[in-house]
Amino acid sequence: MAKRDYYEVLGVDKNSTEMEIKKAYRQMALKYHPDKNPDNKEAEDKFKEAAEAYDVLSNPDKKRKYDQFGHQGVGSQGFESGNVNMDDIFSHFGDIFGGQHPFESFFGGGGNQGGRRYVNKGSNIRIKVKVTLQEIATGVEKKIKINKLNACKECKGTGADKGSSFQTCKTCKGSGQIRRVTNTILGQMQTTSTCPTCNGEGQEIINRCKNCNGTGVEKGEEMLTFNIPPGVADGMQLSINGKGNAAEHGGIPGDLIIAIEEIEDPQLQRDGNNVLYELYISMADAALGCSLEIPTIDGKAKIKIDAGTQSGKMLRLKGKGLPPVNGYQKGDLMVNINIWTPQSLSHEEKAIMEKLKNSENFKPNPGKRDKGFFDRMRDIFS
Repeated sequence: MAKRDYYEVLGVDKNSTEMEIKKAYRQMALKYHPDKNPDNKEAEDKFKEAAEAYDVLSNPDKKRKYDQFGHQGVGSQGFESGNVNMDDIFSHFGDIFGGQHPFESFFGGGGNQGGRRYVNKGSNIRIKVKVTLQEIATGVEKKIKINKLNACKECKGTGADKGSSFQTCKTCKGSGQIRRVTNTILGQMQTTSTCPTCNGEGQEIINRCKNCNGTGVEKGEEMLTFNIPPGVADGMQLSINGKGNAAEHGGIPGDLIIAIEEIEDPQLQRDGNNVLYELYISMADAALGCSLEIPTIDGKAKIKIDAGTQSGKMLRLKGKGLPPVNGYQKGDLMVNINIWTPQSLSHEEKAIMEKLKNSENFKPNPGKRDKGFFDRMRDIFS
């Protein structure tokens, strides 16, 4: 079954702001929430469909790729699978629900609504990684040391002292919730909130770990090795699951968010997947023709300059550009030829130029094949 357009799923358009997209998703999540629609497969599918749409449209990089290439540009997001755990969706979109179950944040529910136990998740870590044009062309493995919260070595992340154990929370009797019944003019109303004693975990530590004071985490560092795929661009973000800060009391670790920072190349300029190079040649080489070596991403290439070449001519070297992130066909190397005019001449050189300037061959006489600047730009971008 073909996927629906993500904008259609959330009921927004391409010009919608980040807040409008977030608001639309919250409304959809509440409307089709599984607890509100028990045993309703259609509602569950729409809930997952909305989560997939928001995952793409809330991410500037994914949204750009989706706008350009459609569903193929972002690949499968994985929320449509029938064995997806709903808690994973709630955890994934913590910025929407404040780290809670959607009914908790909207209706004051607790950490175990509908019998579910919501696991604490550690915070994400964001770092910047600099890459060169050559590394972008081939992909590169990076190794970096980061400061982070790790699981406590003494208690293995549990927060309990050696030899200690846990006991059922006396306040909530292990449910992780406190339920209260209030009499109103409409009858009795039951509200549920997270247990303040155990913070929704349903159990208490008998003796806290002295190293981490019962939190289960401690400050440390980790040497991480990861791969940057070919074709990335400045400002893109990559995510490595589970490599962020450890969560308290043995919860789920956060993610490592890697922001790509592209190092400017001294000779080559990037334009999407194409690479631009400004080549300056002398008037003599332009008139007589010549062969020259120019830099490319992976070394040097030899090109031929035809006799009578005009300034502004663009040469294209197919496949000498960068690969796309989600594709195989590389961009091109575009060589813009500029004819260098001498800025100072000797007496002998001036005499030669004076003699040549009256020659018919030195008088401008552009033909139909000699396109002007605007025509060349139109050809490039058409």
